[in-house]
Amino acid sequence: MVLEVAEIKVTPGQEDAFKEAYRSARELVKVSPGLRTMRMTQGIESPSRFVLLIEWDSVEAHEQGFRETDRYLKWREAIGPYFAQPPLVEHFEDVD
Repeated sequence: MVLEVAEIKVTPGQEDAFKEAYRSARELVKVSPGLRTMRMTQGIESPSRFVLLIEWDSVEAHEQGFRETDRYLKWREAIGPYFAQPPLVEHFEDVD
């Protein structure tokens, strides 16, 4: 299992619109093969800062099973207009 962590900075004042776009578009991601869990969090001290946390079976499940599909393009069309800058996306694995 790998954890995708995406730090998303939204244009100030657009937080509610971003959350609504996310809620409408998240099913595009959730149906991806290899997806285990998905959640979006919003900063309390920094409300324009969001962190998306997705557990995947593997990095390949994320990159090939989602990012190389039309669903990814639709996902970005839905939430991308609210980005203040490109998100920082990285993968992590548990330390035993």
